[in-house]
Amino acid sequence: MESLEEYPVVDKESREKGGRNARKLRIFDEKMRNLCWQKADVVPGRHPERWRKDGAGNVVCRSLTRCTGCLCYEYDHIQPYSKGGETDLSNCQILQSRVNRLKSDKDDLGKQDLQQYSCNIKFGEKELDLIEMAVYGNVERPGMQCRCKSVAETLGTSLSKAKGPQMSCELPYKSTS
Repeated sequence: MESLEEYPVVDKESREKGGRNARKLRIFDEKMRNLCWQKADVVPGRHPERWRKDGAGNVVCRSLTRCTGCLCYEYDHIQPYSKGGETDLSNCQILQSRVNRLKSDKDDLGKQDLQQYSCNIKFGEKELDLIEMAVYGNVERPGMQCRCKSVAETLGTSLSKAKGPQMSCELPYKSTS
């Protein structure tokens, strides 16, 4: 992981001089977004490149950006940009989209305050497996690495053997009752 010193800081003075470029200075670039993702807490038992916890402790999915669902997230200026917050890694966090939108330009909110804005739903291991299968086409976590079956595989009419080293998943889970 790169150090904060190696990454440029966009300070208030630079923003004021930016004019037409000020909008660009407000947005975290790809490199900074990747570093921001990496500094977020890992979800135990899940693939760290796919799942993280946001600043309020909500589970979010890496592929679910630019949406408002409960697993969607956005990159947030901890100290709002509008209040002088800099566009740098130390001022970046991931937040569930609805939390980020409700936080808006507030800078005096703690983790418990952010949790009050969060979706009132918690996903268990089985639900996250199904979501991961729907989003990525496979599940990768400790104890399970499998892919989605094709229709032909499911019907037993496949003309070829399963492709790739991963076995196919038995999702959704079969009921044990």
